[in-house]
Amino acid sequence: MTTERLSFKEMCAKFDVTPRTLRYYEYIELLQPEREVRSRFYGAREIARMTLILRGRKFGMKLEDLRQWLLIYDNEGSEAQLKAFVGVADRQLEELNDQRQQLDEAIAELESLRETAVKNI
Repeated sequence: MTTERLSFKEMCAKFDVTPRTLRYYEYIELLQPEREVRSRFYGAREIARMTLILRGRKFGMKLEDLRQWLLIYDNEGSEAQLKAFVGVADRQLEELNDQRQQLDEAIAELESLRETAVKNI
């Protein structure tokens, strides 16, 4: 059985992130690649973590929340992590729904102002 291992450059390409982003994720301890001399290699664990990180970022989650959530798996296992995820997801859904409502209100107001402007042309 071969385990996938990506170099730093391959990891950046696979996830379409900049080297700076990848280094930052390591700095704040979201990722912990294997080091061989000056090279970094990312195994299955880090690839899975990166997938989760980017998914969380897509949903607007904060990096510190993601870091804490990933630590739960390391310290308490997957069941505790899933329970924590439900809480994080509930909070994020509430925030996204609030943002959607604000956007809907802004869109309606802008459409109304535009219609008024068109009538006055």
